Amino acid sequence: MRIEHIYRYPVKGLTAEALAETRLDPGETVPGDRKFALAQGDAPFDEAAPEWLQKRHFACLMVNERIAALHASWDERKGVLLIHAPGGPPFAGDTATAEGRAAIATWLATFLGDEARGAPRFVVADGHSFSDHRNKVVSLINLASLAELERAMGRSLDPLRFRANVYFSGAPAWAEFGWLGRRIEVGAATLTVTKRIPRCAATEVNPVTARRDCDPVAGLRQAFGHIDLGVYARVEAGGRVAVGDAIMLREDEE
Repeated sequence: MRIEHIYRYPVKGLTAEALAETRLDPGETVPGDRKFALAQGDAPFDEAAPEWLQKRHFACLMVNERIAALHASWDERKGVLLIHAPGGPPFAGDTATAEGRAAIATWLATFLGDEARGAPRFVVADGHSFSDHRNKVVSLINLASLAELERAMGRSLDPLRFRANVYFSGAPAWAEFGWLGRRIEVGAATLTVTKRIPRCAATEVNPVTARRDCDPVAGLRQAFGHIDLGVYARVEAGGRVAVGDAIMLREDEE
């Protein structure tokens, strides 16, 4: 099995950033993944005492498909988030300062319009991930499983609809569902597969057009009797992970 793509999503709901390589550390996510989020004004998120909240408390594709039209890139070294909206000038905000984050929140709230609830906040908390999973995990998708869903639905599906960290080839479709509780070598890191990923209405949104144009959840249910695509895994031993690296089941667990 081979890693074909690695992505992180610095801002929950916004653009994927392709990585040639990264380093995974025990008990952590892909560095910089879901580091920031736009918390709706009524969200009870406390940056001083962060706790996991469901995605509806934040701007997210499940509810706010319009944000798929934004192209965002985060300069980790400078702390600058650059956002392009269709037909408008680029916006740059400083994620490292309270003033900069307030400006980002104002810009995003203006873009959301009536979908913004109250006074949204652009939030970050040291060591916290705004993942859909309450624990820090890495998400993986078997491209053969995605191909089976495409076959069943009779259409192509952009892999980024599913916003995974690692996309891999070389395994039979749905083989990853048999890995629950087992350890896998991903590049130089060791992970334990913990859970299948149930899919939601966010996958309806085409990441290119920002429109809801199909229903992968219904496609999964009708063709396969479940709504899962991909798996979550917990990093047990850290190491470098790069596109082209192998993924292997631990020999002592086969």
